[in-house]
Amino acid sequence: MPLAVRFHTLGGPEVLELEEVEVPPPGNGEVRIRTRALGLNRAEAMFRTGDYLDDPVLPQGLGYEAAGVVESIGPEVTGFSVGDAVSVIPAFKMTDYAVHGELVLAPARAVVKHPTHLSWEEAASIWMQFITAYGGLIDLAELRRGDVVVIQAASSSVGLAAIQIANMVGARPIALTRTGAKRAQLMAAGASAVISTQDEDITERLDELTGGVGVQVIFDPVGGPILTRLVEAAAAYANVIIYGALDDEPTQLPVLPLIGKRITIRGFNMFDVTWDPSRLERAVTFVRDGLESGALKPTIDVVFELTEIVAAFKHLESNGQVGKVVITVPEVNAA
Repeated sequence: MPLAVRFHTLGGPEVLELEEVEVPPPGNGEVRIRTRALGLNRAEAMFRTGDYLDDPVLPQGLGYEAAGVVESIGPEVTGFSVGDAVSVIPAFKMTDYAVHGELVLAPARAVVKHPTHLSWEEAASIWMQFITAYGGLIDLAELRRGDVVVIQAASSSVGLAAIQIANMVGARPIALTRTGAKRAQLMAAGASAVISTQDEDITERLDELTGGVGVQVIFDPVGGPILTRLVEAAAAYANVIIYGALDDEPTQLPVLPLIGKRITIRGFNMFDVTWDPSRLERAVTFVRDGLESGALKPTIDVVFELTEIVAAFKHLESNGQVGKVVITVPEVNAA
């Protein structure tokens, strides 16, 4: 039987196991996919520890992103044929579908034919990062040419996607990172400037970079004390998009700058887009166009094998990566 990533108790990466599972034929609106690569995300790590939007139902499968070949098609599914190369968009709960395994079910509404020039590893890396960045920057903040956008956790896969999307629409991305160790990589990725949050005065540096005008968009998965300094450097009518809470310290907001500048603060998660058919269609079109033109390209940090799933998540959670962590599923296992 095919292997799947599962866990029987909450905890660190070491609770993950590869188990043989029986995968039923696809039901109404489902496709069954022989995977070739799997994309790892912070959301899955949080889900595994019980700190996510949904609680696991133990024993629990895992995984939002996969790429592979359509093995069979359920009733009422159109637009796909057996043998199609596809990838999976996170548009479901992991308690309903979990796609980190060799043979997986996915709802057809969350399955797309990706650009043919992508490798399996690249195809498993695109939708979480690019739709999250698209949803926050384009769908919500309406980022446009000439805007300055500050991107927290810029070396993450979503951060790198945000840099690319900002450049794609003619905006100016400023990358924030904890130390200067990743400065050269972030500049090479397209950042117009890089600020080390441990070594520089963020507000002062942003004032300098914007000539005192301030930044139009703040894209933040971190929160914590730094958000106060970012708001202080924001322009009038700026948009602050918060899509994560990586900092355990309390997040305090400077109320007077918030009121005086008429700033909008909005919590966001990708499901705002992926659960809305019309918004999802626009997002997929935007991302696919960017991939086809070369304006968007997934950055892969390291590739592990399926048997190294624990090591892969340990690497992801070490915060040392630049880009996406990917699992490859050998074709011999998918035969």
